[in-house]
Amino acid sequence: MTSKHRKTLKAIFHNPVNSSIIWDDIEALFMALGAERFEGNGSRVRFLLNGIKATFHRPHPQKETDKGAVKSVRRFLQEGGIRP
Repeated sequence: MTSKHRKTLKAIFHNPVNSSIIWDDIEALFMALGAERFEGNGSRVRFLLNGIKATFHRPHPQKETDKGAVKSVRRFLQEGGIRP
């Protein structure tokens, strides 16, 4: 995991929830952690990490992730045993 991935991980777990995290950085973090990515229809994307599945919608047209999605990402990582 690179320093950029560690920075993204810290931002995901930061309180209050940060709504300026770029979605591509979150996806890159998932892949660095060994997640599998499955493309869905439209902006839907599924991930499998340590036996845990999650479905997300890529933000569009903006590239930043909203607070609700960041909370979902945080929960997914926690369930997969990932913490900063």
